[in-house]
This record gives sequence, C-alpha cells and structure tokens, in this order.
Amino acid sequence: MIPEPWHTLLIVAVSIAAVIVMVLRFKLQPFLALLIVALGTGLAFGGEPASVIAAIKKGTGEALGFVAVVIGLGALLGGMLEASGGVTAIAHRLLGVFGEKRAPWALLAIGIVVGIPLFFDVALIILAPLVATLAVDAGRRVTWFAIPLLAGLMTMHALLPPHPGPVAAAELLHTDYGLMAIYGLICGIPAAIVAGPIYARIAHSAPGWGDMTPPPMLDEGAPQTKPVGFWFALVAMLVPLALIILGTVAGQAMAKGPVRSTLEFVGHPFVALVIACLLVLLWLRTTKGAPWATLSSIMTRALEPAGVMVLIIGAGAAYKEVLIESGAGVQIKELMAQTNISLLLFAFLLSAFVRVAQGSATVSMVTGAGLAAPLVAGAGLSAGQVALVTVALGAGASVASHVNDTGFWLVKQYLGLSEAQTLRSWTICATLAGLVMLGMASLLWNFV
Repeated sequence: MIPEPWHTLLIVAVSIAAVIVMVLRFKLQPFLALLIVALGTGLAFGGEPASVIAAIKKGTGEALGFVAVVIGLGALLGGMLEASGGVTAIAHRLLGVFGEKRAPWALLAIGIVVGIPLFFDVALIILAPLVATLAVDAGRRVTWFAIPLLAGLMTMHALLPPHPGPVAAAELLHTDYGLMAIYGLICGIPAAIVAGPIYARIAHSAPGWGDMTPPPMLDEGAPQTKPVGFWFALVAMLVPLALIILGTVAGQAMAKGPVRSTLEFVGHPFVALVIACLLVLLWLRTTKGAPWATLSSIMTRALEPAGVMVLIIGAGAAYKEVLIESGAGVQIKELMAQTNISLLLFAFLLSAFVRVAQGSATVSMVTGAGLAAPLVAGAGLSAGQVALVTVALGAGASVASHVNDTGFWLVKQYLGLSEAQTLRSWTICATLAGLVMLGMASLLWNFV
C-alpha cells in the first residue's frame, strides 16, 4: 500500500495524464475528457457514486453561474468591436503615432489594448494582414513586427478578464477580479516588453525570413457595420477594465455608504461588461445606423466560440470540486510542506505541465487552478497573494507553445513561417513571457 500523501499524488498524476491521453491520443473534446476524469478520480478516492455526482454538479454549477456570463459578455464586446472596425482603427492610429521605426513598440501597445477584449486567435487573424503589410513595406522579417504584437495579445489572454482561462482560475481560487486585473497588468506588461520588442530586437531584427505575402482575412463575408473611430473603440475596450478596478479600489479605500455600494455594483464584472456592451451596441445603432438584424447577427456569431470554452471550464470546475471533496488538497499540501516548494511555483509548474502536454492554455489554467484551489483555501493568503497565484497559473499556461497548441499553428499559418521558424520565434516569445510573469509575481509576493 502506497503511503499518504504519495497515494493521493499518484491518483492526481494519473488523472492529469488521463486527460492528456484522451485529448491528444484519442482526440476527445476536453469537456468530455475532464468530466470522465472527474468521475474516475472521485471513485478512485473511494467516494460514494452519489457523492461524486453531487460534487460534479456543485462544482459545475458554481463555476458556470459566473464564468459563462463573463465569457459571453466578453465575446459580445469583442465581436462588435471587430465588426465595426474598432480594432483596425486603434492599430492604424497607434502606428501613426509611433512611426515605422518604433513600430514594434506600437504593435506591443496594440497587442495589449486589443488583447483585453478579444480572444488571442481572433485578434491575431484580424491583425495579421497589418503585420504582413508592414513587413513588406519595411523589407524586414515578419517576425520583427509580429513578436511584439503576439507578446501583448498573449499576456492579456493569460492574465486578464474576460478571457476564459483567467476568469476560470479566478473563480476556482476566489480571486478578487480587480486585484487580478491590477497585478495582471503589473506582471503582464513587463513580460510583454521582454518577450516582445526586446526579444525581437535581439533575435529578429535582420531583414528577410518568412513569407511576406499578406495572409487572408478571416471570413470576409461576416456582417459589418460602418466603422467607428479610434477614441470610441479605445474607450469601449478600456471601460470594463477601468470599472472593475474602480470597484475594487472603492471597496478597499472608501467607507461604507451609497457611493461605495454604487461603485462596487458598477465595478462587478457582470455590470461592467454589460455597460460596455450597451455602450457599443447603442453607438452602432444610433450613430452608425446599423440595423438591429445586423447587430443581432454579429452578436450571435461572436457567442459561438464562447460556448465550447464555457463547457470546458464547467468540466474543469467539476474536477476541482471532486478533489476538494476527496480531501486531496490536504494531502497535496502535506507533500508540498515536505518538498518545500512555494505555492506560487507549484501553481506555475502545474499549469506549465498541462500546457506542455496538451497545448490549451485555458485547459492548463483550469486544471492547475483545480489542483491549487484546496491549497490556496487553506494557506491563509492575502487577497493580493491569491491574485498572484492566478498570475502564476497564467504564466505556466503561456510557456512552451508548440505543435499541440492551436495558437502555434495559427501563428505559423498567418505569418507564413515554417515549423522550425515558429519554434524559434513564437515558442521562445511565449516562454519568455511566462517566465517573466512568474518572476514579477515572485518579486511582488512579500509586498501584497
């Protein structure tokens, strides 16, 4: 008989391996794979079948009650800004301000700003033609322009709401969303700078290398509206983030009263995203004359990819709840005490392991957060430290993007690179960003 806590660790390790094998080898949807593993893990820990089912229902219900709404609203906001040309307006304005010589820094800013409301793959496909055109005009490697953009997009995708990975991890760890946004920006912006313009200057500043033909646009037949201007698009992107941060600051710095209650209400992610969506929707309808039917079609199309992510997160939350109910978190905590690994590093390694093995950053964060949640709950951490654990999960989910990651193939395809070139550019960029995120979180750990 294997003694505790090694017996517990063995069950957890086998459960993670089972998810990876089912997703990679048998091409099972992560949603189904995670549910199967949640059921099997609960039974392996000796749980009664009825209690295992109850844990899965509890975990799924609690997570999706919040996560589904945030992801859905984020997808609506991003879809409307995409269809109205808001993303393109921001890109061209920032390039005009920075100039061609400082284009990598402009593209970094574009990646950070655009990466807040848009999913990584959507933003990449929209902006890839701009990157390719710049490369042709300047006679430089396409990666010279692309890496700063990718670094900005990726760090926001890994660290900030309303992206599914950070939202799921925050919900599983009970992270304060305002603090997550604050520390996500503090840790993410330096990571994007190092992995973006600095790395591009060191390794990708020579001319040539890569297909310079502008890649095709994504679904040119998609419904569009009249274009919005730069300032409106920028405000629409930043409104929800600003409201969330404002609500958190009010809750910590103001005395109880109607003003604080109001600011906390509008700063809740639900309300902040609803306000941003209504702002864009009414602007497109009243000032751009977009028909209601067109707006409805845009929003419906935007919600389609969000559904899969919501289900995966629900299944991941079910797995987390099974681990909590089984007492696995207590056993893993004892093992951590024996090995003297910090919780921050433990969260990073969990997420990075799943990321390397199966590719999806969202699944990596969900799985890592599920395992870390019992430890965080019993560790007596401050709210800021919980937010930094969420950053560490995002850092681990960013490293080592390779051939099992859909993002790897999107970058290769839309930048016209070979597999080896993509490994030497995008994979290194992603890994640098993840390591810097972890380093920044470690520096902040004792001050929050």
